[in-house]
Amino acid sequence: MKIYDFKKMIGGWFIGNFKPSAFKTKTFEVSYKIHKRNEKWDYHYHKKATEINLVIKGRMKIRNKIIKKNQIFILKPKEIADPKFYQDTHIVCVKVPSVIGDKYLIK
Repeated sequence: MKIYDFKKMIGGWFIGNFKPSAFKTKTFEVSYKIHKRNEKWDYHYHKKATEINLVIKGRMKIRNKIIKKNQIFILKPKEIADPKFYQDTHIVCVKVPSVIGDKYLIK
């Protein structure tokens, strides 16, 4: 058995094709993120990956939809993520597949 310190993971990402990770794989990525109320987050999209997001706590808006605790939202490739956080929001995100550099910022 191996034990990893979540605080040493970058940006909440702990499974995927990157370092550091608790489990390295090209198949998918997993993160646990806490976004603060009114946090500014870069609008972006992925060309290859699909994102499956579970809101554990909080309330946010993305793609003109209000998302709250216990809801899941899925962003397909090329769908723009344009989040606004109305409360501190905890999200578990799974990205399939794990592709390094597959994040494109909207300016």
